[in-house]
Amino acid sequence: MIGKGWRIDDVGTAKIKTDCVNDGLTLSVIAAHTLTTHPLPSEGAVTIGRSAKAIVRIDDASVSRAHAILQLGATCYVEDLGSLNGTRVGGTRLEPRRRQAIAIGEAVEIGSVTVVVLSASHAAPPPPHAPTASTLPGWVVVRDPAMVRLYELAERVAQGTISVLLLGETGTGKEVLAEAIHRASPRHKRPLLCLNCAALSENLLESELFGHEKGAFSGAIAAKPGLLETAHGGTVFLDEIGEMPLALQAKLLRVLEERRITRVGGLKPIPIDVRFIAATHRELEQEIRKGTFRQDFFYRLNGISLVIPALRERPAEIAELAEAFLQRASREAGRREAPPIAEEAMALLQRHSWPGNIRELRNVMERAVLTCVDDPVITLAHLPVEKMLATGTSAESLTRPGPAAATQTDLGFADDERSRIVDALNKCGGNQSHAARLLGISRGTLGVRLATYGLPRPRKRTSF
Repeated sequence: MIGKGWRIDDVGTAKIKTDCVNDGLTLSVIAAHTLTTHPLPSEGAVTIGRSAKAIVRIDDASVSRAHAILQLGATCYVEDLGSLNGTRVGGTRLEPRRRQAIAIGEAVEIGSVTVVVLSASHAAPPPPHAPTASTLPGWVVVRDPAMVRLYELAERVAQGTISVLLLGETGTGKEVLAEAIHRASPRHKRPLLCLNCAALSENLLESELFGHEKGAFSGAIAAKPGLLETAHGGTVFLDEIGEMPLALQAKLLRVLEERRITRVGGLKPIPIDVRFIAATHRELEQEIRKGTFRQDFFYRLNGISLVIPALRERPAEIAELAEAFLQRASREAGRREAPPIAEEAMALLQRHSWPGNIRELRNVMERAVLTCVDDPVITLAHLPVEKMLATGTSAESLTRPGPAAATQTDLGFADDERSRIVDALNKCGGNQSHAARLLGISRGTLGVRLATYGLPRPRKRTSF
């Protein structure tokens, strides 16, 4: 039925008159990593599709030209118009031309895009904000504006059932974001099960995902439910999805389409209700061109993609992350208090390019705690300076003053300290204990700095 103030053009598409728009309803459209909103009328029909004649036009390859229609009124309905990639509510694909009632705030999957009808109290997107503590592990820091926007979008996406693909370099925190999505979702009371696709062989991976019946293969002495079966009602996180074998991609694609699994060696399909989150550091579109990744599998996984910036692109978070890792490492090492980080050491941390991202920063801080046992402050001597310089921190960048460093903090500081150590050892005839006293540091710290600067330990010991 077409409500007041509506007309049908020559292709049956309803057009909105401006005096019929209801300020109380909007349609949020989550596509790729963008969020857009559209005003909705108080009643009538709203077409959704890729065509320019659709009232809500979504320029996405997974959306048909005339994909679906919303019927608005006392009760809201959605109807699939015979689209190629289908329309889903609650993970169930709708039959074409059959209306399905939806609630305000309920996510509807239009191909690989999610749309949500929102009321006035939820229509305007809130300003970016840091995620609540309940959705994040204790050490996670979200301060950079790009990361705040990413997590704000992730919290919105969490409310639906659309598959999520997390992209980014190794060590950027994809598993942490997957956990945050699960915790913020209606599935948070059900399991979050994680599987590293690169860690298992094809046969083991299939058995882990689908389970197996007794006698399905050598060693299968009893039936075992698979990961997808035990995660019913929850979330499955497939890490390193780019490493999944082609044959298994085809089988998992069918699961994504039909929401049913068959155990290895079994005959009876088992219905499942799981939300898929996948992650990879690979460029999957390049893998598709090389023939190592299925294009249809990619489109089904890529309901929405969230790209996590590299750590070097969010320098505002480095200092706080370093402090958080330092606190945790100190507790694990049995220290009452975490040592502070000297300005010159923090300057190096903030200027390093961090090719290993958050994982590398965590390792560096754990190393610092272990090597500064006899020192009250973490300095350059407790950091792998030469390794960091060799993997992406230029000498030029170290000479530029940073937000937490004085202008004197530069590569010359390290060179000067190295020279002073060499001079002290020469004056003391290679006696490390005497050289340490001359330098005003402990013998243990001297040993650490010898290793840091690549200096050989003197063998000659002279008594004074």
